[in-house]
Amino acid sequence: MNCAPTERVQEGQYDHDRDLTISSVPSRPHSQKHRMRALALLALALVACGSPAPTDPSSTTAATTDSTRTDSLIHPEEKHFRTLKQLTFGGDNAEAYWSFSGDRLIFQANNPAWGESCDQIYVFNPFTDDLRATPPTKLSINGGRTTCSYFLPGDSLVLFASTHQGGHACPAVPERRSDGKYVWPIYPTFDIYVSDLKGGIVRPLTTTEGYDAEATVSPTGDRIVFTSMRDGDLDLYTMNIDGSDVKRVTSTLGYDGGAFFSPDGTKLLWRASRPKSDEEAAEYKQLLKEGLVTPTNMELYVANADGSDMRKVSDLGQANWAPYWHPSGEKILFASNHKSKRGFPFTLYMINVDGTGLEQVSFGDTFDAFPVFSPDGRHLVFSSNRNNKGTRETNLFLAEWVD
Repeated sequence: MNCAPTERVQEGQYDHDRDLTISSVPSRPHSQKHRMRALALLALALVACGSPAPTDPSSTTAATTDSTRTDSLIHPEEKHFRTLKQLTFGGDNAEAYWSFSGDRLIFQANNPAWGESCDQIYVFNPFTDDLRATPPTKLSINGGRTTCSYFLPGDSLVLFASTHQGGHACPAVPERRSDGKYVWPIYPTFDIYVSDLKGGIVRPLTTTEGYDAEATVSPTGDRIVFTSMRDGDLDLYTMNIDGSDVKRVTSTLGYDGGAFFSPDGTKLLWRASRPKSDEEAAEYKQLLKEGLVTPTNMELYVANADGSDMRKVSDLGQANWAPYWHPSGEKILFASNHKSKRGFPFTLYMINVDGTGLEQVSFGDTFDAFPVFSPDGRHLVFSSNRNNKGTRETNLFLAEWVD
C-alpha cells in the first residue's frame, strides 16, 4: 500500500480481482506472478553520519541528455511534466520518498538483477546516480520483507518496516483465492525500525503485537504517522520521532493507511476503505483474522493531525489511493482506476482538498502511482509501467513539474 502492505499493481489480475499493487504495490502496500507490484510495495512500510552536500537539481538534470530522459516518455496530454527521466530499469520499484534536503530518494524494490526476491530498501541520488551501471545502496540488510521507508530529519537516519524479527526468510504471499478476491497480506511481524545509511538498525520504534507499518514523517520533523493493528483494526496512529507519545487518530471500522502530513504538518491525508453494510463489515473482520485486507474500494480522507474534522475528499468508486499533498497544501495528487471497467489502468489525478476540481494528470493504458513531490516542489517522482517493453516491470520516473 502506499506504504501499504506490500503494494503494486498488475494488469492481468486486476480484471476485477485486480492487482492493485505494485509489488505486491503492497509486493506498498511486493512481487509475484499474478501481482503487478504496485500496491504491495507499499505495505508496508514503514523508519551517524553527515549528509552529503545537497545537489542542485537544476544543474544536474539539465546535464542529463541520454535516452532515459526524453520527451518520448511523456504522453502528449501530460502537461504537468516538463521532462521525464527513467530512474530504474527492471523489477518492481515503488514508494520512493525524498530526503529532507531533496538530493536523495529512498525506495523499496524487488529486482532479481540485484539478487533479491523480496522487497528491500535502497537509497540513491536521482540526479547523479545511474542505476543501470551501479545498483543503489541497500539499507535493509537483515532479511525478511521490508516496506515503506522514509528519511528522518537530518537525513542521516531512515525508518522502514521489516519482518526480520520474525525470520530471515521472506514471508509467503497469499495464494490466489478461490473466491477470486484480490487481497493484501497484513504480516503481523511487521514493525517499524530506525536504521543508519549503512543498514545498521539503531532502534525499533514499535514493539507491539501485530502489524505496524506504513510510517511517514511530518515535514516539520516532529511526528510520525503510521498504520497499526494494535487495537484490533487497521487504524492510523501518530508518535514522536523517538517512538514515544503514541496517539490513535482513526477509530472507524475499515482499513486506514498510506498517510502523509500536510506541508505545514497540521493535517493528515490518507486512503481508507469503509464497509458499507453488515455483510461487508463481517467479511472485512473475517479477512483481518486471516491477516488479509481487500484494497479494491478505497477513497481519500483528510483530517487535522489529531484526527479531528475528518472529511472524505473523493467519492469516485473503485480504488483511489497513493495520495500525496501538492506543495501548496491545497491540492492532492493520487492514483485511481475509477474510469476503468476492468480495474486497470491506474492513472494519476489531482483534486482540491475540498473534493472539487478533479484533473487527470497522467495518460495512457498503463500503471502510474505513488506520486511524491520533492521538498522544493520542482520535481515529482512516481512509479509506472510505461516503457517496460510489454513486461510487468514497474520503474521509478522523475518529472520536472509544471503547475
